Amino acid sequence: MVTAVFLVAAALAVVFSIITIAHRSPVINVLSLVLVFFAMAAMFAVLGMDFLAAIQVIVYSGAILVLFLFVIMLLNIQQVERLGSGRPLQALLGAVGAIALGALVIVAIQGLTPSQGAVLAGSENGTVVPIGRALLGSHLFAFEFITLLLVAAIIGAVFLAKKELR
Repeated sequence: MVTAVFLVAAALAVVFSIITIAHRSPVINVLSLVLVFFAMAAMFAVLGMDFLAAIQVIVYSGAILVLFLFVIMLLNIQQVERLGSGRPLQALLGAVGAIALGALVIVAIQGLTPSQGAVLAGSENGTVVPIGRALLGSHLFAFEFITLLLVAAIIGAVFLAKKELR
């Protein structure tokens, strides 16, 4: 039963991820990303990472995506143009880069053994201390990089939504 719930959540995450990047309406993109985050929270819960599941729902679905939705509605973005329209070389390079990154992730996952789980050592205690030590210790660069990535995404949304003066 646990495997079935995990597989359904993973399938939903994949389907709504595709909708997130393929749909032309920014509001639909954000709402489908909310569903991706809920599916990821379900996968975290099934894997026994209750704290990460709760944080996924509270922080990402509850705060960050509400901010994205607010920015999109504040800028009154109706529809975005098709990906790669007018820039075939950039679209081709982006597709090749995405495929290469996906292949790299698959190769990296194949190298993991079952003993190298995603749960941090000591997290069975039910506290956030090991996660905090990892985030502010050995994973500080990745933690701060995600912050910069979110700021860049908001700046990119504002830049793409800006109206051209004629």
